[in-house]
Amino acid sequence: MSESDLPGSQGGETLLFLTDDQLRQGIEAMFFAYRGFTADPDRILQNYSYGRAHHRALHFINANPGTTVNNLLAILGVTKQSLNRVLRTLIEDGLVQSNVGRSDKRERNLHLTEKGEALEQELSNAQRVRMRAAYRQAGPEAVQGFKRVLEAMMDPEMRRIYTKMRETR
Repeated sequence: MSESDLPGSQGGETLLFLTDDQLRQGIEAMFFAYRGFTADPDRILQNYSYGRAHHRALHFINANPGTTVNNLLAILGVTKQSLNRVLRTLIEDGLVQSNVGRSDKRERNLHLTEKGEALEQELSNAQRVRMRAAYRQAGPEAVQGFKRVLEAMMDPEMRRIYTKMRETR
């Protein structure tokens, strides 16, 4: 994606000028914020010998009950082999249930079990605590600005998926 493809840019001219050093600082802040954002769930996942891929699968299955494996592949952007490995573990451990599709018998519809819902809730609660504290500290204008920045950073296809998910809630 080029700068001219980003929302808010007009023929190569942007509405906001930032130096390379300011952009580098923003990139570094994202890296460190992501480490903080994932640290609490990572500690919980260690108890199960799971990784972040398991967390993401649980999160998006919870957000989209009955989602298909193909839909989850599109959301997560991982290989089928990688997702199958994660799903196999979650199914064997009784966290995810896979049902044959009603309209297409080749499809597998995914649902969290009670055990899966409990783990997903524990993981999400840890992240909500951190986000809520950060949002309170930053204030409502910063929260809206942060949301706009994140949405502007999404590739168009991911933005469509994100928007569609928000609309169905």
